[in-house]
Amino acid sequence: MRLLSIEYSRAAYVADFVAYGVLAVGLVAYLLGAAPRGEWFALVGVVAIGLGIWTLVEYGVHRFLMHGVDPVRRWHAEHHRRPTARLGSPTVVSLLVLFVLVFLPAWACSDAFHAAALLLGIGGGYLVYSATHHAIHHWSYNWAWLKRRQYWHALHHHIGRPVCYGVSSSFWDYVFGTAVTITTEAPIAE
Repeated sequence: MRLLSIEYSRAAYVADFVAYGVLAVGLVAYLLGAAPRGEWFALVGVVAIGLGIWTLVEYGVHRFLMHGVDPVRRWHAEHHRRPTARLGSPTVVSLLVLFVLVFLPAWACSDAFHAAALLLGIGGGYLVYSATHHAIHHWSYNWAWLKRRQYWHALHHHIGRPVCYGVSSSFWDYVFGTAVTITTEAPIAE
């Protein structure tokens, strides 16, 4: 695999999950080990804010970038053609984007602890999104939450018009009117 390829080898695909897992564990260890105990409650709040921000970022990137802006739109269309292929943004790119667009600005506006907490929330959200997306396309467990996410994502892939952009959450689809319901839509095409 080339470093900037959108198609992962099996090892690179696993390494992406490992990299984000290590990032999350490292940030938790840093915050628990270095942040003043009196700040922990506030830092947990910043992590929660980061997770919330992630859900909006996930929705916006999927709707407006992956379905609207070339060359990302073409790359994402390849995922729609081959939904079980190991495709995604290169790990080095996504980590760099998080560092430059999340950590550095947060550090400039606050301190390293709050910046790390925000990065943990947003990066943790990305990890949840990645794991959810993988499970949607590769697992078939009888777990109600996963079945709902799989159905939701199947609507996105097969309904014939742009809907259901949230992968790990449907919240923003309801807010922005891109959600569909079973009773008002045609069945999913196979």
